[in-house]
Amino acid sequence: GFMMDMEIGGDVTSLDPELLQLPEVSPSALRTSPQFAEELFSQWLSLPDTGRLVKSLIHDAKVGSPLNASCNSSTSNGTGGSPLPSIFPAGSVPPLSPRSSSGSPRTMKQRSSPSSLGSPLKLVSEPVREVIPQFYFQNGRPPPNDLREQCLSRINDLFSESMDGLQVHEFKSLTKEICKLPSFFSTTLFKKIDTNCTGTVTRCVPFYCRDAFIKYWVDNNMLTDDIGTKIYKVLKQPDCKWYLTQADFKPILRELLASHPGLEFLQSTPEFQERYGSLVIAVGAVFFRGPETVIYRIFYYINRSGNGHLTLRELKRGNLISAMQHADEEEDINKVLRYFSYEHFYVIYCKFWELDTDHDFLIDKENLIRYGNHALTYRIVDRIFSQIPRKFISKIEGKMGYEDFVYFMLAEEDKSSEPSLEYWFKCIDLDGNGVLTRNEMQFFYEEQLHRMECMGQEPVLFEDILCQLVDMISPEREDYITLRDFKGCKLSGHVFNILFNLNKFMAFETRDPFLIRQEREDPTLTEWDRFAHREYIRLSMEEDGEDASNGSAEVWDESLEAPF
Repeated sequence: GFMMDMEIGGDVTSLDPELLQLPEVSPSALRTSPQFAEELFSQWLSLPDTGRLVKSLIHDAKVGSPLNASCNSSTSNGTGGSPLPSIFPAGSVPPLSPRSSSGSPRTMKQRSSPSSLGSPLKLVSEPVREVIPQFYFQNGRPPPNDLREQCLSRINDLFSESMDGLQVHEFKSLTKEICKLPSFFSTTLFKKIDTNCTGTVTRCVPFYCRDAFIKYWVDNNMLTDDIGTKIYKVLKQPDCKWYLTQADFKPILRELLASHPGLEFLQSTPEFQERYGSLVIAVGAVFFRGPETVIYRIFYYINRSGNGHLTLRELKRGNLISAMQHADEEEDINKVLRYFSYEHFYVIYCKFWELDTDHDFLIDKENLIRYGNHALTYRIVDRIFSQIPRKFISKIEGKMGYEDFVYFMLAEEDKSSEPSLEYWFKCIDLDGNGVLTRNEMQFFYEEQLHRMECMGQEPVLFEDILCQLVDMISPEREDYITLRDFKGCKLSGHVFNILFNLNKFMAFETRDPFLIRQEREDPTLTEWDRFAHREYIRLSMEEDGEDASNGSAEVWDESLEAPF
């Protein structure tokens, strides 16, 4: 009685003839004879087996049993009865009740897979849940078993070779081979392992450190970290989770200074001194100010926020990691132009000493105005000491410290870099509104114009200069220039030279073709690289020309400074 009460819903003419699976009847015949198709469907509904099949499926759906529409009623009842009427192929699934074929997901599914035709109840069953593998690990992704075993085997080999522990050079091998870190990280790495402070890496590394090393490096999943994350974790202090400070770099730079083959000349003679004119730079100054200078250069270029907190993202985005690896592999430290070159430190240190006439390690406006043979204007020096481009680390009013000078010198001699463009843009932006106007640029150029007149040179009017500046920068708007305009132009540095550095302005106007050809031959060198190379040669020539027996040479007593 149940099946007899059922009504055929929908338009029978919309029934897909292929769903009936009647090889004896042409589908086109069914399409053209909808009454015939309706007759066949009515007969199928009146069959006893059809009623039992539908009831069985409804019962299974109610009790939550898996639906199996691919079997006929005989199968569902557990008996091997006769198949469905002969109007359907033996063993096939009875077609679904006719539905509208205009975009129904059910109909589309059935059409795409005729062999899986069955009850509509099957289509609304709960989908199979796909298991998503874990993609976040709080302590890093665990290493594969083969990598872990390979690492443990190598660690055991290194520690088993000597029951007394590892010698210094052996621990450096562990630092490079297993940890994939530069060798001058060995002392810092050892302190991470030796949490009880029972020994130092300068002696034998205790055998118990094997287990401590495995716990720190292997169990903390540092095997699978990238090189940047490894360096960040080793340098970072436990109580500082989100960034590195300048102090975090001091231990590795002290070890680099003491162990790098390119700096052995500092160790070879205890009385070693380098002479520069009337200045004698003692070894102590190198050991105090060398690492300091490297750190200042690192933070100048990489710590783009300028807050003294170097984040993991800044570390990875910069070129410090590749420079560290280069310094560890290159025997000539002066070939490591990024950050670590001894010649670059020498130039910076000598320049500062040259201006610091009273040697209190502080310079004022009158000292700085002498920089570069009085190249800068008073107005730009006033802006620097107003601390608009950067707050001084020195807390003494009107005085610039060594770190402040390093930032200034890098900005002045490498105006093609982004930190430099930001530094000088803030200087020229008198009202701090983020754009440079005609009046602001004219304010600084007026002093340049006056200096040209005093030197007897033919002055260049500001109107002509302004046209030249606009042509060089090609700003989005001609009534002002933005920092974005500067960063999109290769000649931005020359714009600042025109406004406040007369010597470089004149040099640019009368460019030496030989220097231009040199720049084109080696475009990888920055303005700073070329400047430091020229200055080091000049300082070396002055040193060679100085009388070696000059007993009146001043000696900087590094003991007057606070320990580094």
